[in-house]
Amino acid sequence: MNWIAPPLRPVDLGRFDVVVERRRDGVLLMRSTAELGPYPDKLTQPLEHWARVAPERVFLAQRDAGGAWRTLDYAQTLQHVRAMAAALLQRGLSPERPIAVLSGNSIDHALLALAAMYAGIPYAPVSPAYSLMSSDFGKLRAIIGLLTPGLVFAADGALFGRAIDAALGPAIELVVGRNPPPQRKATLFDALTGAIDDRIERAHAGVGPHSIAKFLFTSGSTGEPKAVINTHGMLCSNQAMTAAGFRFVRREPPVIVDWLPWSHTFGGNHNFNMVLTYGGTLYIDEGNPTPAGLAKTVANLREIAPTIYFNVPRGYEALIPHLRAENDLRKNFFSRLKVLFYAGAALSQPVWDALVELSIETTGERIIFLSSLGSTETSPLAIGGTRDFPRPGNIGVPSPGVELKLVPQDDKLEARLRGPNITPGYWRQDHLTRQAFDEEGFYKLGDSVKFADVGDPAQGLIFDGRLAEDFKLATGTWVNVGPLRARFIEHFAPLVRDVVIAGADRDEIAALVFPDVEACARLCAGTSGEAKPAEVLAQPPVRRRFGELLAKLAASSPGSSTRVCRLLLLAEPPSMDVGEMTDKGSINQRAVLRHRSALVEALYTQPPPKEVITLDHAT
Repeated sequence: MNWIAPPLRPVDLGRFDVVVERRRDGVLLMRSTAELGPYPDKLTQPLEHWARVAPERVFLAQRDAGGAWRTLDYAQTLQHVRAMAAALLQRGLSPERPIAVLSGNSIDHALLALAAMYAGIPYAPVSPAYSLMSSDFGKLRAIIGLLTPGLVFAADGALFGRAIDAALGPAIELVVGRNPPPQRKATLFDALTGAIDDRIERAHAGVGPHSIAKFLFTSGSTGEPKAVINTHGMLCSNQAMTAAGFRFVRREPPVIVDWLPWSHTFGGNHNFNMVLTYGGTLYIDEGNPTPAGLAKTVANLREIAPTIYFNVPRGYEALIPHLRAENDLRKNFFSRLKVLFYAGAALSQPVWDALVELSIETTGERIIFLSSLGSTETSPLAIGGTRDFPRPGNIGVPSPGVELKLVPQDDKLEARLRGPNITPGYWRQDHLTRQAFDEEGFYKLGDSVKFADVGDPAQGLIFDGRLAEDFKLATGTWVNVGPLRARFIEHFAPLVRDVVIAGADRDEIAALVFPDVEACARLCAGTSGEAKPAEVLAQPPVRRRFGELLAKLAASSPGSSTRVCRLLLLAEPPSMDVGEMTDKGSINQRAVLRHRSALVEALYTQPPPKEVITLDHAT
C-alpha cells in the first residue's frame, strides 16, 4: 500500500537498484547496481579547483568575538594553506610525528588541517572533551602516547592549560591561537607561515590516494583509544558516494550550518568534506544541543538558511520548540532546505512527525528525511537512504562501490563492509586491525541490520542494534538491546536522557535510567530549583510517574524479550573517565553495567530495595 502524504519538495537524489547473492551457508552479499563515479586522488585537489573556478565564493565562516561573521573564500583559503604547509614542512613532521589538534571546530583548525594534508602530513583532531571534561586526562595521555605528535595545536593556551601540562612532553611543539601558557614555550598560530617554494610543490605532488590524511579516534567497549587511519582515497571515494545519493550537490554547492565536531567522522569527514569537495559554504556553528549551546545555533539559523541540515536526534528534538515558537526562524530554516539528515542514534517518531508538520505548515511541502549507517572506519558513509519513507529507521542500501556482507548470527544479520572507503586499519595497533576484518577482507561493523521488505531489498535496511550489546535471558531468549532502548527512551520522553538495559542470564529485563532531572522536577510542584538530583528523583510524584509509564510499557510488550520489569533512577551522571560516556555524549552500555555492577545486583535483589521502581509502583 502506497503512503499518501503532502507533496515532497523536489530534490535530485540517486535511486539505486541492488543485487543480492545468497550463499549456501546463509551469508548474503548485497551491492548497488550503480557504478561509483570518478574521484580525486587527494582531498586538497577540490580546494585548488574551487580556488580557480570560484575564488571569491565563501568557503568558511565563523562568528568573531563581536558576533560578526569572519569569512574566508576559496582563494584566500588556498593562499593560507600553502603558506602554512610550507611552515609545517620545515618542522620535519611526518606520520611518525603528526599534528594533533586539541580544540574544536574553527577556521584556524580547518586551515591547519588542510595545510597538513596539502603537505602530506597526517593530523589528528582530538575531542576537546578529553582536555576540558576529563579529570584525569587518561585518554588524552593515551592518545598522545600512541600518536607521538611533533606539533599540537590548541586555540586557547589558558583554557587547555591543565591538559597541556598533563599530556604534552616538552619536546612537542605547542601552537596556540591566543593566551600562550606561561609555563612553556609556545608558537602563535599567526606565526605558522613559511615561504612557498619547490619543496611544497614536491610534497603536494607526492600526496596520493594511499597517503594518510588523518587519524580519527574511536573508543571500543574496552575504552582503549583506537587511531583509525583515514587515507585520501578513503575520503575522496566517500564523497563520490555521497554525491551519488545527493546528486544535487554537484549543481548546487551546499550551504550548511553545522556544529558536529570534526573530531568525529560525521562532522569532520561527511559534512566538512562534502562542502569542500562540491564548492559549498560551511558556517561553523559554535552551538550544540544543550540549553546554552542551542541559543547559538538558533541565532545562526535565524540568519543563515541551509540547503542541507545535519544533526543528531537529540539536536533535532531540542530545536523543535524554537521552530514552533519563532515564525521568522521557521521560515528562514525551511526556505531552501532540501534534506533533513540524521545519524548517530535512532530518531523517534514524534520528532520526525513534528519536523514534517512544521515544514508543511511553513512551506506547504514536506522536506525529505534521510539517514545512513557507517562508522569512523568507513569514512563514514557506507549504507545510505535516498528514498522517501513515512517513518524513521530506514538506512537505505549500500552506496555505489560498497559491498555489504550479511552474516547470520543467531536470529540477526551482522553487517560487514568492503570498498574503497574502508580504513586499512588502526595506527600502531596491528592486533586490533586483525580483529576488525574477516578472512575475505570485509570490515566487521559490529552492527546488525534487517530488511525493510524481505521481498524487495531495494526498499532498504533497518538498523537492528549493536551485536555486542545484545544478551540472553536465563531462559535462553535473546534481548535485542538497540530497538528496546530506543523504544524505552521514546516511551518515557521527556523524563529520560538515556537508559542501560540489564538482564544477561537473569529471569527478566531491568533498566538503569539516566533521567532528565529538570523534566522530572517539573512533576513536583514547589520543588526548589536548587534541589539536588537525588532529592528530585526521590519525590513521590516522580517515582509514581515512572511506575505508571513502566506498567504501560510492560502492557504493550508481548514477551519477555521486550518487557522491562523494574528500573532504577541514577542521580550520578555517566562518567567519561571510566568510559561510561563517550566524548560525543553516547552511553557505553557495557562500561555502565561493569562500573555500576552493585546497582545491577540491587535491581535483582528480592525483595527489591525501596529505590527500585517495579511494576507494582503503578498502583
